[in-house]
Amino acid sequence: STPAQLWSTLSRPLSVTFSSLLGPRGMDKLIYTDRSVTISNDGATIIDLLDIVHPAAKTLADIAKSQDNEVGDGTTSVVLTAGELLREAKQFIEEGMHSQVIIKGFREAKRICVERIKEISVKIIDKSPEEKRELLRKCAETSLNSKLISKYKEFFSEMVVDAVEHLDHDLDKAYIGIKKVTGGSVTDSFLVEGVAFKKTFSYAGFEQQPKSFENPKIALLNVELELKAERDNAEIRLDNPEEYQRIVDAEWKIIYEKLDRIIASGAKVILSKLPVGDLATQYFADRGLFCAGRVPNEDLNRLAKATGGTIQTTVTATFGEDVLGACGKFEEVQLGCDRYNMFTQCTGAKSVTLVLRGGAEQYIEETERSLNDAIMIVRRAVKAYAVVAGGGAIEMELSRHLRQHLRTVTGKH
Repeated sequence: STPAQLWSTLSRPLSVTFSSLLGPRGMDKLIYTDRSVTISNDGATIIDLLDIVHPAAKTLADIAKSQDNEVGDGTTSVVLTAGELLREAKQFIEEGMHSQVIIKGFREAKRICVERIKEISVKIIDKSPEEKRELLRKCAETSLNSKLISKYKEFFSEMVVDAVEHLDHDLDKAYIGIKKVTGGSVTDSFLVEGVAFKKTFSYAGFEQQPKSFENPKIALLNVELELKAERDNAEIRLDNPEEYQRIVDAEWKIIYEKLDRIIASGAKVILSKLPVGDLATQYFADRGLFCAGRVPNEDLNRLAKATGGTIQTTVTATFGEDVLGACGKFEEVQLGCDRYNMFTQCTGAKSVTLVLRGGAEQYIEETERSLNDAIMIVRRAVKAYAVVAGGGAIEMELSRHLRQHLRTVTGKH
């Protein structure tokens, strides 16, 4: 098929779906699949949910995904812009102009646009910290303008800027955790300067453990503290019952040695990516320590970043205080119908957690997508040290600039 034929078959459904999403007056779409209901006006989210089979439309879907991964916001805009470029090119194709001539023109226009953007962008590197923060807050607000939570954009923009400012110089978004708790008002959402995660699966003895510590040492493990671990990992051939008893005693000795080494290190909070069994849970509870097993990997990594600890894959004789993390306060708090473990007052915390509240699950999920866009935009502004005017202003200026340049261009392109 020619580009003209391709565009005529895919432009109508995609433009109808996407054009009504754009801008502060854009409308949300409710998309129902066999498994769930999604309410969103985020281009990349909707493209993921649509069952796109047309090859040219799939290319536009990939553009939106690329924009989402690289910039975060503007997914709808790139699809509509690409669509309009195709629509404009269609008439030239029908008149017999070669596609390479059109592409050459597009590339020249892109080069001129990029140069113009660099000329008129507002640099933020030489501004005072207060001015820089205010500009970043405005960027976050602009991103939230067209979202479901636009009514609360001032509230959330402060939160987003605070979150990005807590990150390390590499601005890795993985260290901003987002936890969703159904119930309460959306304004009950808050920022934890540290790490928070939902209470993990617990064994007998868990409720006897203390649920709050001041200045605790934290052991971060990737070790299974269960009795069955040794028994399942070996094959043994026996001649008499006494040998079996010795093996059972050895298993108990191994698990107790592990537990005693952890306690001797001075850790008050023990967290592991792998299960912590009922024997270990009760053992720690009897000694006034807190433990949790099956902690999600991303939460454990963020804890290592925030507390300065190192995740250990074995508990050897060298296991000591130098690999432990530390925070000012650990507590277990009730949020909605769930309990959350919170690690706060970390010295120079390089990780934060946004706890989102709201009346409906779909609403909270859209809030998360909106904040993800805002966080990405603020990160991008910090990295680029420059911003341009929004609301279609930059597009109008580029259009004017290109029209003036057109008068100097000869030939088809």
